[in-house]
Amino acid sequence: MTLPFLAARLRRPKPGVTALLLAVCLPLAACGGGPTPTTYDLSAPRDFGRTGGGPPMVVAEPTTVQTLDSDRVIVKDSAGALSFLGGAQWADRVPKLVQTRLVQTFENGGRLASVSRPGERIVPDLQLNTDIRSFNIDVASGSAVVEITAKLVGDKTGRIQRARLFSARVPAGAVDGGAAAQALDKALSQVLIQIVRWTGHG
Repeated sequence: MTLPFLAARLRRPKPGVTALLLAVCLPLAACGGGPTPTTYDLSAPRDFGRTGGGPPMVVAEPTTVQTLDSDRVIVKDSAGALSFLGGAQWADRVPKLVQTRLVQTFENGGRLASVSRPGERIVPDLQLNTDIRSFNIDVASGSAVVEITAKLVGDKTGRIQRARLFSARVPAGAVDGGAAAQALDKALSQVLIQIVRWTGHG
């Protein structure tokens, strides 16, 4: 997916952030003509304690804005403009990856038998709906930023039982593919653990 208008919005960086922007592919069209991007994956946290059982629950694929609904690593500059990070991509679309790792995090916390994706022929009591608000490197702060809202919805009633915003920031260091991917993975892991623990209460 190409979004040339994103790169066009990039402003001249302020002093001190120039080095962080060097790795960003400014004209997005040029990203497709270079070497094959390095592919990075996201992980599901382990060893964070067991959350216990719970009612059967379906984890829906997260919603998000068009910019984040891709396999590209996103960078936000100090003016708020977004661009793809050159030479790096995720193993799948971000929403699909987040859904898979969220299900696996539930399983790693002891919910193997009660959590699934839609269409896996279980009769759930609850559905976990999430929306990815942020999943990017923030140049101004030098951090990986992940923000996800979560809503627990009664599958039969459609009534929202609980809702909350979860967020994490992790220092990213240099904005290159490996450092960006590692920092975003750490931030996502913190958010996934928060969500899994939250669903186990109340």
